[in-house]
Amino acid sequence: MTDPRFIDQDLLADLSTQAQASARKRKNLNFHPGDEAPCHRLLNALEMDSYIQPHRHLHPDKAETLLVVRGKLGALCFDEQGRITHKAVIAAGGQQIGMDTPAGVFHSFVALEPGSVIFEAKAGPYQPVGPDERAPWAPAEQTPEGQAYLAWMRAQF
Repeated sequence: MTDPRFIDQDLLADLSTQAQASARKRKNLNFHPGDEAPCHRLLNALEMDSYIQPHRHLHPDKAETLLVVRGKLGALCFDEQGRITHKAVIAAGGQQIGMDTPAGVFHSFVALEPGSVIFEAKAGPYQPVGPDERAPWAPAEQTPEGQAYLAWMRAQF
């Protein structure tokens, strides 16, 4: 039997430091044993300039639940044409602390505070987001257009 792993402020701060140093300005810490695990559980640190291209998970088992454990995020859901259907500020200790996103819903998040960290859970095994799951109306990550779209998303809050 292995020992439990505690999630404390030092762990969150370390993960945020790693996110700041990464090219994508985010960093995962997986708690599940590997890509084939039936349930994926992870922390994801996001910095203010991390752009997550709106996407959806088409497999019916790929609903996604997240809770903000540190900081504040803006959550956005979109229709097929890229119009916002739902938006909310979710924050650790706030009125809304998380979101459960059904499979098939286009969604994205923007960090509204430096050092924001979420806990995420969804069904495994790991499947990278496919081309038909990326929003065709949103620019790709790691592009100047993506950074402009990130600014537009943040301006929604």
